[in-house]
Formats: sequence, structure tokens, C-alpha cells
Amino acid sequence: MVEPLETLYTHIVEGNHKMAAAVVQQALESGVEPGTVLNQSMLTAMAEVGRLFEEGEYFVPEMLLSARAMQAGLAVLKPHLVAADVKPRGKVVAGTVQGDLHDIGKNLVCMMLEGAAFEILDLGADVTPAKFVEAVQESGADLVAMSALLTTTMGNMRATIEALKAAGLRERVKVMVGGAPLSQTYADQIGADGYAPDASRAVALACALIGV
Repeated sequence: MVEPLETLYTHIVEGNHKMAAAVVQQALESGVEPGTVLNQSMLTAMAEVGRLFEEGEYFVPEMLLSARAMQAGLAVLKPHLVAADVKPRGKVVAGTVQGDLHDIGKNLVCMMLEGAAFEILDLGADVTPAKFVEAVQESGADLVAMSALLTTTMGNMRATIEALKAAGLRERVKVMVGGAPLSQTYADQIGADGYAPDASRAVALACALIGV
């Protein structure tokens, strides 16, 4: 990596959001292509953050800081990516299911997915099956990411998958689920395509599901 990209990589890994935004601007002004900034610096930095998390060197606070730095850089970079016609890896509709207001885990997953170059449509918390369906129809999403923290709301994941089937959308989108009470076994039971126990593995799962 050339010097600005190495610096940007370090700032994202270390969670320095103000410096990350400044260095993205510096890289662009020095003539580095937007796609190069994204692929050779920002995505590799977030991959390293995921590795550090999985190996127990980083925890949720560190991941949040790095994701915040990534978002700060992306805010500067996005107009240039659009102008250069650099496409996102995929489009994700995300939300915490109906009846559940917990969104910290879902928010972190969205931040990490955005940091991995996915376009995110975050529906928030307490999202009805109908709202998931409407969002998929309108956005042309590749992936639906559902979260639940309460065992009493887990059933609404199955209800959402059934609603996608009824609307004729299930074959068009992959469905991934996550949340503290969930497991791969439960994901299989409700017909989801995958389960991720944390935000780092949610990124790897999303990439695998859409063939990136």
C-alpha cells in the first residue's frame, strides 16, 4: 500500500474516526482512485478488525470504534465511489424483528456490513414481517438480516420468512439471523440461510451467502 493507504488502514484499525476521514480526503486529492482506497485500505482494515475480534484481542467497544472510523471515511469516499461507478458488494435489509426493541447488536452488524462495502437499509427495531417484505420489494435487496434478543420474539423470524415466501420473494433473497438466544439449529428450523453469532462473523456469512 502507498503511504496514505497505510495510514488510513492504521487509523481504521485503531478507531481514529477524525483522522480516517482526513486521510481519505488526502488520498483522493493525491490522485488515488476511490475503488483503490476502498479495497486496498478500508476493507483490508475491517478484515483485520474482524480477525482481532475473533482472536480475542478486540472486543465490542474496539469494533465499534473501528466501525465508526470506517463510516467516517466512507462518508467522504461515497460520492467519489458513486461518480466512479464502484458498486456495493450487495444490498442488505436489516432489522430487529417485531416485538423486540433491542438494537445494539443489530446496529453493530449494520456498521460492520457497511464497512465491508454493503449497502444497508436499516429498518430499526420492532419491524413487522410486512415491513421487511415491503423493503425487499422496493429496494431489490440481496440479503435480509434479522436480529432478536428476546426468546418471545424469535418466532417472528419464521413469520418474516413465511411472509417473504408468500410474497414470492424468498428465492430472490438470502436470509441471515442473529441474536443471543439463537443458534444454527434454530436458523435451520425456521428456514434461514445462515446464522452468525457476532458481527464479525456476520460479515463473513453475508459475503458467503451472496457469493462475494
